[in-house]
Amino acid sequence: MKVVETPIQVRYQETDMMGVVYHANYLVWFEIGRTSFIENLGFKYSEIEKQGVVSPVIDAQMSFKKPVKYGDDVHVRTWVESYDGLRVSYGYEVAFRNGDVAVTGVTKHVIVKKDNFKPVSIRRSFPEWHEAYLAAMEPES
Repeated sequence: MKVVETPIQVRYQETDMMGVVYHANYLVWFEIGRTSFIENLGFKYSEIEKQGVVSPVIDAQMSFKKPVKYGDDVHVRTWVESYDGLRVSYGYEVAFRNGDVAVTGVTKHVIVKKDNFKPVSIRRSFPEWHEAYLAAMEPES
């Protein structure tokens, strides 16, 4: 399975009064990882958006293991958790340099028409992305 690691610079304004990263910021980091993953596949969200479609989040889940603090050296690991031709779920791990996992998560997305939010089949409308997702889920040898 293809996994892309994206470094994250923990900014002071991302922390709360306890000195740890505020929980909602992990969703931003997931988006950074997801964008990096898609670009690593050779695509850009902006290109499909020019075709009148968008990719909203329809579900998000996070699990917190260890706190991340300002100055910590972390990265987001991103992969395709599942894909059925219409919906795609991305898996995430926010981890420290030593490999300890701080946060895990999954976001589920669907491609929809921008003007009416009707679902669009990735398999039919974006066959190159479809093939790239299938390849990304293959076990690495």
